[in-house]
Amino acid sequence: MKTVHTEHAPQAIGPYAQATVGGGFVWCSGQVAIVPETGKMLVGDVQAETRQALTNLAAVLDAAGSSLENVLRCTVYLKDMNDFKAMNEVYGTFFSAHKPARAAIEIARLPLDAKVEISCVALAS
Repeated sequence: MKTVHTEHAPQAIGPYAQATVGGGFVWCSGQVAIVPETGKMLVGDVQAETRQALTNLAAVLDAAGSSLENVLRCTVYLKDMNDFKAMNEVYGTFFSAHKPARAAIEIARLPLDAKVEISCVALAS
């Protein structure tokens, strides 16, 4: 098993890794809209947060030697399911030709009061 770390994605805000690689898979921790350069949450709507969260996931996957094209499954946690359509519009720009399996779940509260958090499992390259 290998632990993944990159400066191009937010640092873990707890006792966990950005991702681990094992068994031929990359297991990515959930990403919220923290801007890696500042370490601060992006201030914006759910679309801006979704874009940053997926950009962060892409950076973690890249550090693991994988990519969004290798994603098998995503889990999207939304603070408000009324944001589903807006989140989906941005999500679709990251997964246009390749569409991984996905679950979307409304949750009471997310870290740093984020509007969206996204995790994924991808094939290791």
